Amino acid sequence: MRRLRVPPLGLRPRGKLLTLLATLLFHAIFSTAQVTFPVNGVADPRDGCYAFTNATLVKDGATTITGATLIIRDGLIVGAGAGLALPKDAVIIDCKGKYIYPSFIDLYSDYGIPAPERQGRSFDFRAPAQLTSNTKGAYDWNQAIHPETEGARLFDVDDAKAKPLREMGFGTVLSHLKDGIARGTGVVVSLANQKENLVIIKQKAAALYSLSKGSSTQSYPGSLMGSIALLRQTYLDAQWYKAQQTHEGDNMSLQAWNDQQSLPQIFDG
Repeated sequence: MRRLRVPPLGLRPRGKLLTLLATLLFHAIFSTAQVTFPVNGVADPRDGCYAFTNATLVKDGATTITGATLIIRDGLIVGAGAGLALPKDAVIIDCKGKYIYPSFIDLYSDYGIPAPERQGRSFDFRAPAQLTSNTKGAYDWNQAIHPETEGARLFDVDDAKAKPLREMGFGTVLSHLKDGIARGTGVVVSLANQKENLVIIKQKAAALYSLSKGSSTQSYPGSLMGSIALLRQTYLDAQWYKAQQTHEGDNMSLQAWNDQQSLPQIFDG
């Protein structure tokens, strides 16, 4: 009579459990994997469904729909008009008394923020070298580096300049001080003809940089290579300052620089 060999108790259940755990881990990893190919879409996709109801929807220059609904799913418009059925999973936002209309967004503008002009028409190479900033206070030594500048604090509504932008199809701009190498933060505003407190959408939306020292009267930097070197050195100074602030004392420019590293970085070459 032949004997059958039976695996120890619990071996096969444990094997099934390990297989199940491996399968779940596989699905968890690949279900959250990053996209490895270019996607023609928004850089920050938003999931979910939203329904903007009771709005006045401006479709174009000749068509306006009152009491309209705009439905957005996964960042895309899937429905617009009156009498639309609301999806069951939609987050409903009542827009009674508000307008919705399509527009472009200008992400590099100085609308409402006048750029300062350099004193004197041209740089005088015969003059003594100016090595320190004219800006008084605990700021950076080079006045082309002023990340502490906040576009929201300089912004003023100017409907004379906003009107032609609206006529070209723009409704929102990211405005900043177009001056210097480290230009500070830009402010997102709508081009509506209202008070500043009503048109500002986001006070600190991005950090702006350039290779042009702008209105600075200092002799350095005096070349493109110098601007790149100053920009690189400021990154290193800011890292050192973050770790050695007690020895350095307060430097509001480097502090602002470090605070802005979490913002979107926009560079004008």
